[in-house]
Amino acid sequence: MSEHKKIAIAVDGPAGAGKSSISKVVANTLGYLYIDTGAMYRAVTWAVLDQDLNPDDQGQVESILPSLELTMEPSDASCKVFIKGRDVTGLIRQQAINDNVSKIASYKAVREYLVERQQAMAQVGGVILDGRDIGSVVLPDAELKIYLTASVEARAKRRWLEVKGTDNEQPLVEIQESVQNRDEMDKNRKESPLVCVEDAIVVDSSNLTFEETVAHILTLVQETIEHE
Repeated sequence: MSEHKKIAIAVDGPAGAGKSSISKVVANTLGYLYIDTGAMYRAVTWAVLDQDLNPDDQGQVESILPSLELTMEPSDASCKVFIKGRDVTGLIRQQAINDNVSKIASYKAVREYLVERQQAMAQVGGVILDGRDIGSVVLPDAELKIYLTASVEARAKRRWLEVKGTDNEQPLVEIQESVQNRDEMDKNRKESPLVCVEDAIVVDSSNLTFEETVAHILTLVQETIEHE
């Protein structure tokens, strides 16, 4: 992999497309900084629920933002997320978070609060960020923009296999319905909806293995660097 230039990579796409897990491996391979933006929104959602606030009450949600002290640290796995110095990395994958994170992420003040932090972290270069609006809002000038997607059926099955045998286990049909609902909410929200920007390269992983998807994206990175 060429070391002549380190670029900024924006990875967008719907829930369950594998953005985070694939971006982590790509970042590790390239020696880039991986910034898990989804974990940041999950951390805010965790804080809202932890304080027994109503996720539907935008005013309540926005009122806690100044006191969150949300920070991130790189780790071997990806990155750790902290709220007021407390490591919440292991607490933000619960079903209650899944059920409320899209709503929390739709609030303008929440997005502004986190986008500001994401842009500051990305300024160093050699970064990969994944989310719903990275190419459109967070890093509109990223040298490489990828829209990573997969069919609803493929994403639901991956999630089902992931939670099978755990405390979060759910029937496949319920997960598929949840994925469809999440897509609709993400695409139709008022603030920074999920979009595939014109200059993004679409990568459909429905029929690709994890390793094949990673290899394809690494090739795209190499091609982008060579044409810079």
